[in-house]
Amino acid sequence: MKHAKQATRAAAPSAPELPPEVRPGQSIELLKELHILTRDGKLNQDSRRKLKQVYHLYNFIEPLLKDVQEQKGGGVSLVDHGAGKSYLGFILYDLFFKGQEQGGHIYGIETREELVQKSTELAARLGFGGMSFLPLSVAESTTSSSLPERIDIVTALHACNTATDDAIDFALKKQAKHMVLVPCCQAEVASVLRKNKGKDLGRSALTEIWRHPIHTREFGSQLTNVLRCLQLEAHGYQVTVTELVGWEHSMKNELIVATYKNLPRRRPAERLDEVMSELGLQEMKARFYTPQAAGAAGE
Repeated sequence: MKHAKQATRAAAPSAPELPPEVRPGQSIELLKELHILTRDGKLNQDSRRKLKQVYHLYNFIEPLLKDVQEQKGGGVSLVDHGAGKSYLGFILYDLFFKGQEQGGHIYGIETREELVQKSTELAARLGFGGMSFLPLSVAESTTSSSLPERIDIVTALHACNTATDDAIDFALKKQAKHMVLVPCCQAEVASVLRKNKGKDLGRSALTEIWRHPIHTREFGSQLTNVLRCLQLEAHGYQVTVTELVGWEHSMKNELIVATYKNLPRRRPAERLDEVMSELGLQEMKARFYTPQAAGAAGE
């Protein structure tokens, strides 16, 4: 008994048990660097919510990564627009890209240079060689020589106002197989509805939908995403719209997932044109552009 007690006292202290929310194989150092875990490996309420959100998004994106990987037989390229502190990019790299024999690359696009610098330094510190960060706007990245001509997957989470449309434009021009979008602050369509409200009121009973200012804002936000979905379908994408559970602190929790399937384009293009004409949004056709339909494959 005495020897047993001495052995117990001499045993090295065990490592602190990780919170059950942390996925197996996740880099603890990364989670601490992202301030999701405290130094002693604990989660507070805010970091628990952040981790839940990122993991929830990962559940949507992982099957898309595997789909591209199976089709290409090689590394996957992913661009994350409006990356911020790159929580999503780092988690994706740590759980999926790290250790992949085929390689792959994640590009974080962010206008704030200080965040780009911090993310670059963190990737180097962790040995995440397949990550790059560029101080560009979404629109600038479309023509940047720092990015390849084709990208497999494009994400844009809470890219404000027209930045989501720029991300869609980027993805279309880069012939992306998949897009994952969480739109935010859609104000442009609402501003056009507001501007044309005077001449449109009375033209149709439907104008009552956006007669009051608060309705103009909310209807404009809803309509923006409807137009985006029709635009994607008009380019041959299969579109799924769902709600991001676990984002209760934010009303902007609509998730749009688009996968290129070379689907028929004519009908959604016609629908898009009809909706914009009916609601007096013809001036926005350049924003929600569709392919030149004549002779396009898949019509």
